[in-house]
Order: sequence, then C-alpha cells, then structure tokens
Amino acid sequence: MRLFLTGASGCVGHYLVESLLQSTDLELFLLVRHPQKLLFPPHPRIHILPGKIQDIHNYRELLQTMDIVISAAASWGGKEEVFATNVTGTVSLFSLLNPDRLQLAIYFSTASILDSNNNLLPQAETIGTDYIKSKYQALQKIERMWLNDRLIVVFPTLVFGGGQDKPYSHLSGGLREVTKYIKLIKWLRVEGTFHFIHAQDIATVITHLVQHPPHQFPQRLVLGNPPITVNQAVAAACELLQEKIYWQFPLTPWLINVLIKLFHVQMADWDRFCLAQRHFIYQAVNPSTFHLPCHYSQVQDLLAEVKD
Repeated sequence: MRLFLTGASGCVGHYLVESLLQSTDLELFLLVRHPQKLLFPPHPRIHILPGKIQDIHNYRELLQTMDIVISAAASWGGKEEVFATNVTGTVSLFSLLNPDRLQLAIYFSTASILDSNNNLLPQAETIGTDYIKSKYQALQKIERMWLNDRLIVVFPTLVFGGGQDKPYSHLSGGLREVTKYIKLIKWLRVEGTFHFIHAQDIATVITHLVQHPPHQFPQRLVLGNPPITVNQAVAAACELLQEKIYWQFPLTPWLINVLIKLFHVQMADWDRFCLAQRHFIYQAVNPSTFHLPCHYSQVQDLLAEVKD
C-alpha cells in the first residue's frame, strides 16, 4: 500500500509521518519543497520527492500508483502563492489520482470556513483573508470531484505542537511568550470560546482513519477538544504557573471597540467579524471520539510542554 503526503515538513506533518511509520506498514511518498526542513531520520519506507505542489504534474505517473493521499500542505502568505498552492496545486493533485487505484483521500482544510453547524460560512468567502478564501474555494472544488465517494475533509481548530525533533506550530511558537505576560493577562476577563487540538492528537485521528475508513463518504470532521472559554484557559494557565487570580477587569466588546478607535488600530473586515462573533464552537472530534487516548486534552497539557 502506497501513501502520498504533502505538508510533511510542517508541525502536523512531522507527527503524522511518525504515527504512520509506527502504526502502519505503508510506503510513504512525501512531496517536500525544502527537504532540509525534515527533522526525522531517513527510513526505508520513506521516499522524499523534492518539489512544490504547483509542479505536481512532474509526478503524474507516480500518483497513478497511490492507494491513499493526504493533502496537508498550505501556504499562508502572498496572495498569488496562497491561491497557487491552496487551490490550483491542491486541486491538480487530486485530479491526477487513479480512480481504479485510490482508496482514500484526506484533505486538510480549516475550521475557520465553517459555522457552528459545520456548514460553510458565507463570510469566509466574502471577507475572509486570502488564506481563508483559498480554503473556501478549494473545498468547493474538491468536494465536486470524482473522488468524493472516498473523501474525508478534516478541519483543524487551533493547532498546537512541536518540540526538539518537530517544528512548532504557529501557536505553540508564541505560547512561551504568552506565559511571560500571564501576570498582566490574569487581570483581564474576556468573553470568547474556542477549540484547540495538539498535532499529536491530529496524527492519531488521521492514522485511525487511514486504518479504519468510514463506511459513508464524503466526510467532514472538525478536529478539536471540547470548547473552552478564554477565561477558563487563563485560569488553567494561572493554576499551572502558580499565579493567583484576585480580580479581573471585564474587557467588554464595547470597550474593545473604544480602544480600537482610540489607538487607531487597523482591522480588516474579517478581523472585525471574528471580534464580533467571539464564540467559535463546532461539532468536533478528537482521539477520544474513536476510543483512542487523547494526549493533550487540557490547556495545562499544552503549557506544560513549553513551560521552562
């Protein structure tokens, strides 16, 4: 069995490669733009394919031999690069697969393009950032393709993870800095709700889906632990860092808007929409949904990983 993976050099990609090697006997073919960014050692079942997804046609013949494909690569910056990678390149990848060979396709999207019922969020298409608009467009194209009868789309929420042998996610990379300001943060009370998930737990879910594909397709799965409020997260951080909360100043939406105007903070329409929405709650799954161990189910677990 052969598995083709994009995005292996990223945070989630490193955990996923490790999990697939440990739990399956699949041959892994990794499309990597910068092979030097791979932090795991060579392995006889790993085949490195240098290149970017925009040039996926260079591997047309190889793709015809793949049983499973996981598309996790994404670009966040530069409008041309974002749409070329997240839409054109990704759709091209799926279009080059062999209908007589492919058994399973997994596409990584983002929970930001969904509403609380896991349906597409109209504002994501109209006022979203280039990244969010590209993910919205790509999903529409991919779900209309011939492979939707063997397609799983996963929508990660806030992703944490990383370490000495794995690159940090964008959020975990800044988490250590947040802990430095906990003495100030603890005095603020903010209304808001979110989900989070660790890259190791994402890899656990994806590996399970590879080993045990669902009976019905297509599937949309939001990846995240149960929702948690911002204040609960701050309280958990304070407990771990042994900081007592005596009193909190309520940072209300009205006051936030006043501060934005007072300090002339530049905000895009999407930023204002997210600020107004505040509660990002989805119908989410995580390893425990599949009766598997969840290694990072609490905020304290995330903080302990980066705590000095």
